[in-house]
Amino acid sequence: MLHDLNFRPFNALREQARRGKLRWKKSAGDADENAENGNHIGLLPREGWRERNLRFINDVLIPHMLAPRLPGFQPKALPSMDKDETGVAWLGHAGFLVHIGGQNILIDPNWALWHGPVKRVRHPSVALADLPYIDLVLITHAHFDHLHMPTLRAIAAGQPIIVPKGVGSIVKRCSFSQVIEMETWDKARFRDLEIILTPARHWGARMLHDTYRKFGGYLISSKDRTVFHCGDSSLFDGFKEIGKRAEIDVALMPIGAYEAPSGRPVHMNPEEALEAFEMMGAGHMIPMHYGTFPLGGEPLHEPEQRLIKAAQAHHLRDRVIILPEGQSSVF
Repeated sequence: MLHDLNFRPFNALREQARRGKLRWKKSAGDADENAENGNHIGLLPREGWRERNLRFINDVLIPHMLAPRLPGFQPKALPSMDKDETGVAWLGHAGFLVHIGGQNILIDPNWALWHGPVKRVRHPSVALADLPYIDLVLITHAHFDHLHMPTLRAIAAGQPIIVPKGVGSIVKRCSFSQVIEMETWDKARFRDLEIILTPARHWGARMLHDTYRKFGGYLISSKDRTVFHCGDSSLFDGFKEIGKRAEIDVALMPIGAYEAPSGRPVHMNPEEALEAFEMMGAGHMIPMHYGTFPLGGEPLHEPEQRLIKAAQAHHLRDRVIILPEGQSSVF
């Protein structure tokens, strides 16, 4: 069934200028519930988690808490692009501004300086005030480093937001015109774009008791370009199916926090992210989920170095684009 959902922006003039329609439908041949649950990683830590947590606290968490926060990278104005151009700007951690099909899409934005005791290592390189008008917001899952409520409250201005099933209740009090919840492989039409929620191998609970919340990544397609945001995931065969669903021009892939204190395999290391990139047959890869918050036991500089080394070994260096935080690439 196809649903037509009309926007109701809070600013009447903005509504007249930017009015559009968001349509949602379930794809034929979707993966069933059991297949999706097979990608869910449980909450129990692996043996040795106490020792790993102590090392993480002593070697990573406390040193970063005491160190001065670094300045952001020298800001550059985000490029203004024609409707037919596709641009990607890394905003730090898993946050991206994607311009595609003439629309500005914000994915997993996060301007937090702290997540509990976890300190952002440098000031954001792009200020919220420097962003263009955001037409649509996408959230991959409910974890605090991907769904940051103060950031979403500041961004919400009558545009719609898309989230996985079970996450809508968290953002419903923000000033979004619509909150659209999607299951894996569901599709949404936003103006001239198609958006698909893709599977991931991860977990979605914001608190320990709400393991029902779903998680995933997004395929965002215009008539001639596709951008893939992986969200959080460990390596799994589902990347082959994602690659079959679209010809991906740019894949935004997580490469950090792979030495989890819990020992759970919830993130990819750089070599695994590169393997997933090859499994999908994507054109270019931009790394993310590293260098912003110290969430794993590995040194902050290590993911980028390992990715470059692996890309060179696989003769893929020209297809891997390292974006400093705040910088853009146009495709």
